[in-house]
Amino acid sequence: MKGVEAEYLFFAAYIQKESEQESWDVNGTLLENFLEALKITGANKKLKRVLLVTGAKQYGVHLGQAKNPMEESDPWLTGSEWPPNFYYNQQEILKKQAADGGWEWVVTYPNDVIGMARGNFMNLSTSLGIYAAINKEINQELPFPGAETFYTRFDTFTSSKLHAKFALWAILAPKAANRAFNVVNGDVQSWQNLWPKLAARFKCKIPADQFTRPSPLASSTTLSRPPIDALASEIGLKGTAAVKPSTLEQRIKLSEWSKDEKVKKVWNDIAAREGLEQKAFEQATWEFLDFVLGRNYDVVLNMTEARKMGFEGFVDTWEALDETFIRSSRRRGYCRRSSSD
Repeated sequence: MKGVEAEYLFFAAYIQKESEQESWDVNGTLLENFLEALKITGANKKLKRVLLVTGAKQYGVHLGQAKNPMEESDPWLTGSEWPPNFYYNQQEILKKQAADGGWEWVVTYPNDVIGMARGNFMNLSTSLGIYAAINKEINQELPFPGAETFYTRFDTFTSSKLHAKFALWAILAPKAANRAFNVVNGDVQSWQNLWPKLAARFKCKIPADQFTRPSPLASSTTLSRPPIDALASEIGLKGTAAVKPSTLEQRIKLSEWSKDEKVKKVWNDIAAREGLEQKAFEQATWEFLDFVLGRNYDVVLNMTEARKMGFEGFVDTWEALDETFIRSSRRRGYCRRSSSD
């Protein structure tokens, strides 16, 4: 960093670890070392603002149902009864360093990001595209692999392009200083709406009996204490079904489906015939897609704070997903080209 004098910095680095405590330690150190390096090298002399990218894990969505819609003022899940959340550690480090250094900070909370990023640990689009392409090849059917419950629940997504636009706005907007923001597309979506569009895009049919037919790869996992329980007494939900542990349910557990040698062969045949990246299958994040589609609870983030501060960006979630497939087909990544691409 010698010779560099930055005014605005964006920090989105992340190292996946096996345990929450390891994630807390490693990712906190990652950010702290970066900010310390700025001081040591003098790169922070003109520093005005740093933007930290985190996510909806801020609200504990990996633990179960949270209060909906989720708002930036919702309480953090701290204390011994909750597992460590490295986002909290990073934000405290950021705020302290900002106060000591005399610069400003911004934090973003995107959710279920849609974009093209090969090998990314939380890439939703790649796994969806490959799953659809393989099913198209096998029998032209596209059964929803996740929870029957979540098929009609609600979710909010973040286009990577929208997040980039928001980051550019937030790093400069005076009103955005020293604030955290939810960053989602602006529409509330459901797979009962998105899945038929995905099936049509890949020229597949949705089985009418997709939730009643036998499913040898079905799976169900009960989660721990749901985040909404932290607010149960305050909002009048103590002792109700809302505070019971949530579940992750898969009609087809993709992390197991993807290990099937027959499935792998179908992908290899497609990739060879269409000139696609064979390694895309191994880079796909099947466990992450199991989680995203397997929840039995809503995940709705409120964009009101960003709107009040002046950000007006909006993206149609299906259009963002379809655009990602088109970009992949043009780069011969994991989607074959269609006449519309």
